[in-house]
Amino acid sequence: MEAPAALSDSNDYSSCVSNGDTLSNDSFKPPNVVALNRLSENLGSLFLSPDFDFCADARILVPPSSSGTASREIPVHRCILSARSPFFRSIFSTAAEANPAKEKGWKIELKELAKDFDLGYDSLVSVLTYLYSGKARPLPDGVCICVDEKCSHVACRPAVDFMVEVLYGAFTFQITEMVTLYQRHLLDIIDKVAVDDILVILSVASMCDGACERLLNKCIETVASALAKSDIDTVTLEKTLTQDVVKKIIDCCSSLGVPRESIAFPDKHVKRILRALDSDDVELVRMLLKEGHTSLDDAYALHYAVAYCDSKITTELLDIGLADVNHKNTRGHSVLHVAAMRKEPKIIVSLLTKGARPFDLTPDGRKALQICKRLTKSLDYKPTKECMATPKDRLCIEILEQAERSEPLLGEASESLAAAGDDLRSRLLYLESRVSLAKILFPMEAKVAMDIAQVERTSPLPLVANSKLTPGNQSMPMDLNDAPFKLKEEHLARLKALSRTVELGKRFFPRCSAVLNNIVDDDELSELANLETGSWHDRETKKQRFNEIQNIFTKAFIEDKQENDRSTASAISSSSSSTSIRAQSRLMRK
Repeated sequence: MEAPAALSDSNDYSSCVSNGDTLSNDSFKPPNVVALNRLSENLGSLFLSPDFDFCADARILVPPSSSGTASREIPVHRCILSARSPFFRSIFSTAAEANPAKEKGWKIELKELAKDFDLGYDSLVSVLTYLYSGKARPLPDGVCICVDEKCSHVACRPAVDFMVEVLYGAFTFQITEMVTLYQRHLLDIIDKVAVDDILVILSVASMCDGACERLLNKCIETVASALAKSDIDTVTLEKTLTQDVVKKIIDCCSSLGVPRESIAFPDKHVKRILRALDSDDVELVRMLLKEGHTSLDDAYALHYAVAYCDSKITTELLDIGLADVNHKNTRGHSVLHVAAMRKEPKIIVSLLTKGARPFDLTPDGRKALQICKRLTKSLDYKPTKECMATPKDRLCIEILEQAERSEPLLGEASESLAAAGDDLRSRLLYLESRVSLAKILFPMEAKVAMDIAQVERTSPLPLVANSKLTPGNQSMPMDLNDAPFKLKEEHLARLKALSRTVELGKRFFPRCSAVLNNIVDDDELSELANLETGSWHDRETKKQRFNEIQNIFTKAFIEDKQENDRSTASAISSSSSSTSIRAQSRLMRK
């Protein structure tokens, strides 16, 4: 019965990244080690190779990820998982008792296994690989690497996320030796992890009910030290961690000689403002401000809204006009720095359009763009041919890159509108068509621009050609081509919102705007915005043209991205060369 212990991973972290022992070295090992390695390889191939899918008798269903990947199924074998994990033994035995006649086709939702924790596909595969083979899987490509080329990728957020997900999975599935292994990995890098990312580790370690006591205590000590130096604030702790963990951190501060009264806690009036923001009640915030006890900047209300509230709350606070969009909190972070951590495109664009400075630095010398890059997995950022769905993380980086490259393009949309026609009717038709087509070609970018421009507050106007109304827009039975065209208040509101949408598109999504400018004329815009109208032949022709435009956009996107990557690589070539030389020197010394 000692086999499971013998199969447990005794490798250090470097062995997890290597390919392991090869058969050519077997002659130098004791026979029992050779046999156990062979057993590990055979069981591992049973899980990793699709050749054995035919003998799988259960499947774990993984839901779609936030980065746009589709749902997936992982075939597994109940007998192996039950033998290796008491957790799975309980899951499958309970299911068998509930339905004894069911022998094949067991399907289990990942959320039933991981509960409320977001366990990723790659992390789950790593845990399952360990159950089958007894060895830690090599780190998956692109999963533990961030987008920042200057990062060593030892302790950036993607690496931390992967490790804590595997740690949580190992704890949940009751794989004690794997919990010990990944606790050691995290302890090895804890001094290199950013304090905000340590909160992620601390949160998971606290879920493990004593199984990660060393890791938990180390994180508490590190965060307490950061709190004493104002590198973290109590509001962030209270929003991220449970009350008992926050109390342990405060108590740890006392043990470090930091009196409780020296720790900055928000006063009662600030707490009321923050609670009002939590309730999405901006009117209550206005009333509290009139009392005069504190200001939005004193309460760091904009920082709070950007970090924790709905994007509409950020917009409404900005509209009040009483908050400094470049104000820095006690940690030296601007509102845009906090938005880069949140990684919500709509919020980032809102701040930039209000004058947020993309070049402002944190106390440790990072811009918002670098913060965002350090938080983004390389796998989620690489451009693909699937241009219809742009992951949010990549979109945030592109917006910040564009903000650093150029100033606002004031008035450019007005020139485009003038080229579309001299009268308001032509302008309105042009804008409706252009924005409608943008929504089809690149929906996420269009949604960001439309939300900031508050298009949803205006009434959509039907695109009418030859007395045919656009499907779905039957609420306003009028033809903009009718003469005389009478400009109404709703027309002006719509015109202003759509114009703003085009301006934002040209500023933050220049590739998208260039496609519409260069390959689509006014008449074609109107036609392509209505793909389902006309005869069958007309519809097929328009769809073919739409696909051509989509392919051109994809090619332009990838070429532009490659050009940006080359520019970035050139800018850091000297530092990369010196880093490579230092790395080679270290290897030679070893």
